[in-house]
Amino acid sequence: MQINQVLVSASPGDAITNSAFELRDLLRRISPSEIFARNIHPALADEVIDLSKYFLLASPRPRDDLLMYHASIGDPEVFGFVAERPERLVLVYHNISPAAAFAPYEPGFAGLLDAGRRDLAFLKSRVTLALCDSAFNASELIALGYEDVRVSPLIVDPRSLHGVELDDGTTRHLNEVVEGPVVLFVGQILPHKRPELLVHAFHALVTYLIPEAHLIMVGSPRLPRFAGAVQQQIVELGLHRAWMTGAVAPETLRSFYEWAQLFVTASDHEGFCVPLLEAMSFDLPIVARATTAVPETLGGAGLLLDPGDSPLVMAEAWAEVLTGEGVRDALVAKGHERLDEFDPDHARRQILEHLSSVV
Repeated sequence: MQINQVLVSASPGDAITNSAFELRDLLRRISPSEIFARNIHPALADEVIDLSKYFLLASPRPRDDLLMYHASIGDPEVFGFVAERPERLVLVYHNISPAAAFAPYEPGFAGLLDAGRRDLAFLKSRVTLALCDSAFNASELIALGYEDVRVSPLIVDPRSLHGVELDDGTTRHLNEVVEGPVVLFVGQILPHKRPELLVHAFHALVTYLIPEAHLIMVGSPRLPRFAGAVQQQIVELGLHRAWMTGAVAPETLRSFYEWAQLFVTASDHEGFCVPLLEAMSFDLPIVARATTAVPETLGGAGLLLDPGDSPLVMAEAWAEVLTGEGVRDALVAKGHERLDEFDPDHARRQILEHLSSVV
C-alpha cells in the first residue's frame, strides 16, 4: 500500500507544504509515501515530485492505496487528477482564503481561490475521509455536505524554532537601533491578514500612548501591489518605527520573536494560524481579533477584540498589555497552558488512527 500526497503548489515556508512534509515523515513509518505537486519551487525540487510523474510511480494496485489531497487554490489539472484517480481520496483541508479580499489586487489569483472552493463542492462524493486542523474548517466542509469530517490536530512543534541559532546581524541591529517595546506580527502580507489595520493601530499607539514603540511585520509580500500599498501607508503616516521585513530565515525569525514584547494580528480569516503558537512558545502575550479560527486556536490564551473594534481600541489594548504587568503575566501563563495541548506526538497518533479507519 502507498499513501501519497498531492498539492497544487509546494514552496518553502508555506503552511500547506510544511504540513505535507510533517505528514510524509509520519506516513513513511507505515508505507511508501511521496509528495506530488503541480508547481514546485526550485528549492524543493529534490523533495517534491512533479505531478506529471505520478503515473510512473503509482503502485500496480491503486485501489488499495490512499491519496491525500491538500485543497487550496483551484487548478484544473490537479482537480481532474484527484477526481479521476482510482485511489481512495482523503481530503486535508487547511481552509481557502476569501477571494473577495484579493480581487482588487490580483483578480486572476482571486479566480483561482474561487475555483478552489468550487472544487471542494464537486469532490464531496469522491472523498472517503476529510481531515481538518480546526473545528472552523470542519464546519465549512459539513456545510458543503461532506459526511465523514474529522478534526485532527496539526502536527506542529513551535518550540522547534528555539533550536535554531539566533541571527547575529539581526540581533545586533535590534540591540543597537531599537529603543522601546516591539509589537510583532508574523504572517504573509496579504489582504485578508489586514496589515493596514495594524498600521493604523500602531499610528494611534505612537501618537497617543507609547511614542517609543516599534512595529515589525514579518512575512512574504506575496502580492506586490498590496504590499506596496501598505508600505506607502507607513510612509504617508510618517511611521519610521514601523518595518515590513519580507520573508526571513528561521534564525532571523527567532531573533524577532526573542526581541518582541507583544504579538498582534488583525486577520479577518484564519483556518488555524500557527504563528499564534510560536508567539506563545516565546512567552509573548497576544492581542488578536476574534475572527474565524483565531479564538479556537488561542483557546483563551490571548486578548480577543471584537472584529468591529476601531484601530484606536486596538491600540489601547496593545498599550494595556505592554504597560500592565499583571495583564501580560496572565496572558503568558495562559499561553503556556494552551501550548501544552499541542503535543506533536499526540497529533501524529490521532492522524494514524483516522487513516487506519479507512485503510
